[in-house]
Amino acid sequence: FFFFVFSLYFLSGVNSALGAVGVLFCASVLPGDTNSRRRVHYVCVCFSLPAVPPVILVYPETQAQEPGVSASLRCYAEGIPDPKLTWLKNGLDLKPRSSKQLSLIANGSELLIGSVRYEDTGAYTCIAKNEVGVDEDISSLFVEDSAKKTRLSVGNMFYIFSDEGITVLQPSECEVRRQMKRRDRVITEICPPVSSSPSDSCVWSSAVNVRDKYIYVSQPPLSRLLLLDVQAQKVVQVVATDPFPVKLQYDKSHDQVWVLTWGSADRTRPSLQVIPQASVGEVHHAVRTTFQRVNDIFIPPTNLIITHVRFAFLFLKNEPAVHKIDLETLHRVKTISLKNYSCVPQSMAYTHMSGVYFIHCQNLHKNSFKNPPPPQLLVDSVTDTVIGPNLNLSGQAFVSQDGRFVVTPQTQTSKLTVQTVSFQGELRLNQELHNPLAVSDLVFQPSFTESNQHLVVATSGTGTDLLFGDLSSGSVEVIKSLKYPISPKDWPWGGPNRVVVSSGPFGQYLVTPSSESIFVLNGKQRTPHCEVSDIKRGNTVVWVGEV
Repeated sequence: FFFFVFSLYFLSGVNSALGAVGVLFCASVLPGDTNSRRRVHYVCVCFSLPAVPPVILVYPETQAQEPGVSASLRCYAEGIPDPKLTWLKNGLDLKPRSSKQLSLIANGSELLIGSVRYEDTGAYTCIAKNEVGVDEDISSLFVEDSAKKTRLSVGNMFYIFSDEGITVLQPSECEVRRQMKRRDRVITEICPPVSSSPSDSCVWSSAVNVRDKYIYVSQPPLSRLLLLDVQAQKVVQVVATDPFPVKLQYDKSHDQVWVLTWGSADRTRPSLQVIPQASVGEVHHAVRTTFQRVNDIFIPPTNLIITHVRFAFLFLKNEPAVHKIDLETLHRVKTISLKNYSCVPQSMAYTHMSGVYFIHCQNLHKNSFKNPPPPQLLVDSVTDTVIGPNLNLSGQAFVSQDGRFVVTPQTQTSKLTVQTVSFQGELRLNQELHNPLAVSDLVFQPSFTESNQHLVVATSGTGTDLLFGDLSSGSVEVIKSLKYPISPKDWPWGGPNRVVVSSGPFGQYLVTPSSESIFVLNGKQRTPHCEVSDIKRGNTVVWVGEV
């Protein structure tokens, strides 16, 4: 089976309109196989992207340090091909000395000053350059005798929603900056009693960060969302929804929050609502859409290169299809049938580097539980055509923020299968990492030692272990004894029963809950950092960056 597409395609959100894109998909299939039993032994996805100028971020934008302490300036850039990073100080070339005083780490991704002096004060410019463009940004350093902050920052915090209420945690110091108890009242009680709930605990299911300005968090038994103001660190509004809002997704391109509701605890009347202008205005309302029987929604992520997304996808209950919807008009655009592959979609992932969607499938027929699950399906984002199975991989695919790595946990083989996407858009089987976990959740963290590389951090849904996998070396480290996670029966909302949440592209800390506490992890050292006790069922976690 060979499939070839050559089309003119323009990617929204890129700095300039991109030219013609050639797409080549090819698969070797066993002779005589039917569509429903097709087994792919080799998949080649070639989606030839033109070069893209760099886009850059620096962290922090400004900092003040006292003499004698160390200072770190970080630089993160995306572009096609990978941009080269260089640094200037006050407009002049910066030449790191061989001593520990000044050093460049991870090919210039970090500038480390070992012991700052007054003369180190200055504007440090990180420049990212590739063959088609250049971008730059400035990180300012001030060396002062008294550089202590006069007030506590409200940014760079984890917000943790648990049985007790809301905890705002500063990770480096493991300091609880604010605690909103379940009976605290601002405009309403954080968690008023619910007659249908036998416990006196808060019940949360999902939360989203809206531009580091607001947090929306759902309370299914109360049929509402709470809206938190990040600057004030308090609840400022209650947003009523249809019964049992269980999942939130933020569409950054159109500044709207999508709310998946079940209608009841047993999912009898699922529907979809949307909150427009989620980051602006004083009063927010959930607007009911026409979509019914919705099982899930997938909104492709944005990044530094792709800043605008037009379409999302819906899965309907027990239906072998995905429905493409326009995020601007809220209308259905197309239905992509998966019936020939006996696939009921469970989740999706996307990489802009190859223009391919990855669909996690379950069997179409309910009595087929004895059969292995169907393999992932690949769908071409240009034509919305089903390409075919992704090798023999089944389960959920996870894609790194830059679109370069696709990781699929394989429960049957106890491995993490790693695929890479080249700058030519070719999807390649890269390596398999030994994985002793029944993976509940997985996140990517940029490498602290190599540019354009990543670590994967995976949690166990049944045990006490957590895995760090280095995608550049293939090495795996397992942290043990992080206590047991929340049991699946105590987490009925779908999704992972033990999340792991990172602190953004520059952060070294991650958070993961046990059933009775919260663990903060140091991703740079790949070790536990601290445990915060008396936070029960804190499985709804949001990171808020600089405010």
